[in-house]
Amino acid sequence: MFNDTPTVEQIAKNYSACIDSVNLINGPKPIDISTVQWAEIIKANKDHLKLMLTKGYWTIEDLTSIQLASV
Repeated sequence: MFNDTPTVEQIAKNYSACIDSVNLINGPKPIDISTVQWAEIIKANKDHLKLMLTKGYWTIEDLTSIQLASV
């Protein structure tokens, strides 16, 4: 049976992945990636953050940087 409730460890991994996306969004564009590719990467990461913000399992995590980077 599929369990929709993530473990504490899974929540921590998801939060870490979100922070990785925040850092990527707020970081510089790598010189070896085209502007078009970079825009696609940024959009995919913002979409990821928007999806993760809809999850109802966040408790004590500070979501401020995730919220700011998702817009």
